[in-house]
Amino acid sequence: MPIQAADTERRIISGKVMEYGAIGSTSVGPVVFERGSIQIPNTAKIKLLAQHEPNNPIGRAQSFSTEGNFMYGNFKISNSSKGTDYLTLAAEDLVSGLSVGVEVIASLPKDNYLLVTAATLVEVSLVESPAFENATVTKVAASESEAEQEPTQPTTETESEAVVEQTPAAAIPEVETAPVVEASRPTITTPYNSQTVRHGITSSGELLRHKILATQGNEQSKLWLTAADDFSSAGLGFNPTQYLRDIVSTQGNFGRPAMECVDRQTLPASGMTINRPKFTTYPTVTVEAEGGAVDNTDAVSAYLTSTVSKYSGMQTLSIELLERSDPGFFDAITRELQNNYDKVTDAAVIAALTAGGTQASTVAATSAGIISYVSQAAPAAYLASSYFAKNYLAGSSQWTLLLGATDSTGRPIYNAGAPMNSGGVAAPTSAKGTVLGLDLYVDRNVVSTTIDESAFIISPEAFTVFESPTAYMSVNVVSNLQVQVAIYGYMATMVNVSGGIQRFNLT
Repeated sequence: MPIQAADTERRIISGKVMEYGAIGSTSVGPVVFERGSIQIPNTAKIKLLAQHEPNNPIGRAQSFSTEGNFMYGNFKISNSSKGTDYLTLAAEDLVSGLSVGVEVIASLPKDNYLLVTAATLVEVSLVESPAFENATVTKVAASESEAEQEPTQPTTETESEAVVEQTPAAAIPEVETAPVVEASRPTITTPYNSQTVRHGITSSGELLRHKILATQGNEQSKLWLTAADDFSSAGLGFNPTQYLRDIVSTQGNFGRPAMECVDRQTLPASGMTINRPKFTTYPTVTVEAEGGAVDNTDAVSAYLTSTVSKYSGMQTLSIELLERSDPGFFDAITRELQNNYDKVTDAAVIAALTAGGTQASTVAATSAGIISYVSQAAPAAYLASSYFAKNYLAGSSQWTLLLGATDSTGRPIYNAGAPMNSGGVAAPTSAKGTVLGLDLYVDRNVVSTTIDESAFIISPEAFTVFESPTAYMSVNVVSNLQVQVAIYGYMATMVNVSGGIQRFNLT
């Protein structure tokens, strides 16, 4: 229920915390509270939390009252920086909902909701999206004195004096007599937190308290005692397992090295085919004698053609996993979709380089072979394309050769600390470096053994990648409340000059 007013000077907010007879979407599903069903043993002990987080209190209740079908509450916000932040958010209608957390004592299952006939108020929270849409802050006090002298509603009676009304509201079906009592149900509207301790016994005092409650029939205390006993047998009773938000993944940190070795352009906005004109015959210029005829040679062109391909992936999540797991999980899923999109598109570029490039002269899989490969292929790429070769794209086996390459005295060639006549730089801590004047890019999608196509020497202008921005799409599946999250994009590759791509050719 949204907050309607908030005062940052008096630090008091007032509003509706519950609507009796209305269906609310809570942490246990649709719930209806019977009028007067919520009991408040001690108003002074009711805390105002932020987002139902027990370790995040921002204030304390001053009074509660009931008028019509609504329960009203007044709350004093703490003079802490956190309290000030939430008071400001409430005043600006950014975090403007009130939501109760209760322990259900008695309830009745109905066709499409749970009817609560008796419950104890545990806390009230300031939230973004409350379970009951009409629970709102209706007033924020204007001054400290006014807050103390003019409470919005009369103070709630004490537990010994309060009379709980059991008459159902007009909108609620008549409650059967002798309702089934379901003791100690979980607190309603409190979201699950992956950091929550698996049982609430965190000290010897709590252990004694729950032993007493268990003897009185409290089922939750019984379960917690069992969990505590199980852990205590290994000496871990008061050291619960903590779950970290970071997820280990082996898909990231690689990027798209092949993409960095070639020309990249934005994919045209429409069409599934790209045509680029290319001269196949060029006009000539000749030397003629005085008065000689001008030689006439017509230029001839043809089209380079490339097909646009769609690259996509999807993850299906249950609504429970999406809404009740740590937000870091959803971030991790979208991150992994992006990582795999990068991996697949990078592999597609390597496949196109392999299919469209020119095989270089044969060389050995040695340090001397790499030197021979560069000395032959770089000039060949220039002669074929008229562009200089700039990039050396290699697989992990070629990286191994570079890291282990030594001169005749056993000194490293590419991995020396301060060489006097360096042949380049190849370090185990970076997938980038230099090889005989070419920029080195190590790519895990290039074949991992030193065979044909385990490296490419590339003039960037000889190969173009046309790519659209990636996009995410989220679709709700109504039949089972699943959510499908997809990533997709479009890409086309084009070999402009085959000779500008020199493929490694093993002897």
